[in-house]
Amino acid sequence: MTQGRWSTSPSDSRWYDTSDIGVHCMNVTTTECNFTPSSLSNGFPPHFNVSLRVRAKLEDLVSPWLSVPWFLYYWNVTVGPPENVWVTPGEGSLIIRFSSPFDIPASLATFVYYVHYWEKAGVQKVKGPFRSNSIVLDDLKPLREYCLQVKAHLVWTYYNNISRPGHLSNISCYKTTMDAATKLQQVIIIAVGIFLLLSALAGACFFLVLKYKGLVKYWFHSPPSIPSQIKEYLKDPSQPILEALDKDTLPTDDAWDSVSIVSFPEKEQEDVPQSTWTQDSGPVCQPVGQEL
Repeated sequence: MTQGRWSTSPSDSRWYDTSDIGVHCMNVTTTECNFTPSSLSNGFPPHFNVSLRVRAKLEDLVSPWLSVPWFLYYWNVTVGPPENVWVTPGEGSLIIRFSSPFDIPASLATFVYYVHYWEKAGVQKVKGPFRSNSIVLDDLKPLREYCLQVKAHLVWTYYNNISRPGHLSNISCYKTTMDAATKLQQVIIIAVGIFLLLSALAGACFFLVLKYKGLVKYWFHSPPSIPSQIKEYLKDPSQPILEALDKDTLPTDDAWDSVSIVSFPEKEQEDVPQSTWTQDSGPVCQPVGQEL
């Protein structure tokens, strides 16, 4: 069993039970006690210099008091990392939101925050101090992965702005998004790339057509077709199609031409031209001459 008492100054001989300030460390059976108050209204006054003493008791046997060193809440406190860290990637930026390690009265102390960030496999940078729980890391490269940690410092404004550094939060990595300029550049690059690719394909096709011109003609040349009369004959050989084709190809009896050579005296030979006649038009003229 332990009993706890506290005092506010070395010169003060008065000791107070911890139960008076809402901390229940009287008559406990464990060898430790948590003096963290449940609210700001309970616990030790944060600006007091406090000392504790403890003793053990077993039935009627009581040990001497053992005093612990003096401490100040805002000077000896261990500041943990910020909680609930939430990061939203932006266009070449990271928006960080978080909550403070614990609640403190604004009239006595405040928190300031620092952000440790670096491009993956790059050099670490520190940005701060920030008094807000929302921080924007801008001027970052788009489409790059950045890792970060947030750290809180407790500043005791009641006593000469004494600063107590805290612990870093866990490492978290995020990738920034594209800004408007990067999106435009990406669209232009894609369009130019597609144009060059189509041009290269068209040039390659044209070169292949020129190189294998004969083969291309062979591939795209339509095969010879069978005349319709032959197809009908193959379907029904009893039809007299071949005889009709033979008749169409025989020469007609009255298809003849006649050529006449007309002789004239030497003087009139130049004035009268030679004439020919056919079955359709008949002779143009028929002077005396020879017929061949």
